[in-house]
Amino acid sequence: MMVALAMCVGAPALRAEPSAEQLRQTIRGYIARQETALGAFTVPDARENGTLRTLTLVRVHERVGKTGAYYYSCTDMNDTATGDQMDLDFDVADTGTALKVVAVRIHKDNGKPRYTYDDHDNLVPLP
Repeated sequence: MMVALAMCVGAPALRAEPSAEQLRQTIRGYIARQETALGAFTVPDARENGTLRTLTLVRVHERVGKTGAYYYSCTDMNDTATGDQMDLDFDVADTGTALKVVAVRIHKDNGKPRYTYDDHDNLVPLP
């Protein structure tokens, strides 16, 4: 019994994976904080020379996943200036103490994908 106790002491505790709802809430919170701090949620559009698009959240997708070290989910958003429907991908890191959005990318513009992933989860730009 002493051996079993000794083996447990100092062993890292197993931590549960974050739930899908926790990941979606992290994304909603990230968007809300940007809106509060900046007056709007904006994202630079690489195809438009970094022009900032001002977007409003329609919904966070139900599906969440994990690729490598990051969790991810998508959002549907509307561009307030053009009315374009945008699909954004959000990468979320689990720091051990918090969930944190670490990257945001425009995935689709009016339903047209800007990139896909290869068999090794590498991002592949589309024309």
